[in-house]
Amino acid sequence: MKSFSFLSGWFGVRQELSKERRTILGWASFLLPILIWCAVSYVPFIWHPAVLVQDIGDVDYFQEGMRIDKAIFKEEFDNMQREGKKVPLGVSANPIYLPAPHEVAIAFYTAFTTPPAQKDGQWMHESLWQSIKVIFWGFVISSLIGVPLGILCGTYSVIARLFEPFIEFFRYLPAPAFGALMVAILGIYDGPKIAIIVIGTFFQQVLVICNTTRKLDYSLIEAAMTLGTSKWKLLKNVVIPGILPNLYLDMRILLGWAWTYLIVAELIGTSSGITLFITQQARYQHFDNVFAAIFVIGFIGLGTDLLLAWLGKRMFRWDRPVNKE
Repeated sequence: MKSFSFLSGWFGVRQELSKERRTILGWASFLLPILIWCAVSYVPFIWHPAVLVQDIGDVDYFQEGMRIDKAIFKEEFDNMQREGKKVPLGVSANPIYLPAPHEVAIAFYTAFTTPPAQKDGQWMHESLWQSIKVIFWGFVISSLIGVPLGILCGTYSVIARLFEPFIEFFRYLPAPAFGALMVAILGIYDGPKIAIIVIGTFFQQVLVICNTTRKLDYSLIEAAMTLGTSKWKLLKNVVIPGILPNLYLDMRILLGWAWTYLIVAELIGTSSGITLFITQQARYQHFDNVFAAIFVIGFIGLGTDLLLAWLGKRMFRWDRPVNKE
């Protein structure tokens, strides 16, 4: 009975978790994948389908430090042994595309402290800054049009009927499909990349904000219209303040959506930003740097979201759920 009581305390349906449990589970959500990654990287019998060659023996095409499939290594080992030649030596390893955690950590540090190996290469912070600018301008342009239009569609049925059918159609079209067209119109530099971010987020943004606006308690709108408020004041004093906390939450989610289009967008025209860094490192099989760059994107996205969440709690204090504990 005690064990059942313990489980029900943790697995209550829609139960508000204590601050301590939220902290434990928050750390566990990151630690569990890292532990699995460590196990796959450091425990030989879990996976390790390759062999890291330490001594080539008499195998002419082997090189020290290269990774060979275990079956091929065993075949060459047996051949050398059968012919009385020097056998190769090696240790179990994962493929080159799956570096160990410590290798990625070292790459993460050196990417910010060591000049790029290629003459045309960029420092990671330079690549990141270029990508951040593309995300920023793409999301700002999308929001300047999408937020007002979403609010208007959610408030006035005639505007919703005029715009929503086309937006519903257009949101199913993949944004990268417009890459060649955007290059033809905007050139090969940052213009088409920003446009892809805009196309990828704008139509979803309008529909999400429209849905949020429709959830506003209609009695508030009805009361304002009964008192004779104008159309502009209805939006300014009733609709926008009423949806502001949920609108802010929508924008946080949609900003993450914009980041998902970044890699595709930066491949259009002249490759740039963090995508160029990743493709250059992958070309030379520096997959530790590739993982480091991918994690940096995740850290920036998560850090931005946590900062926005912190600001939201202070801007919308009245919208906090009541603590029942």
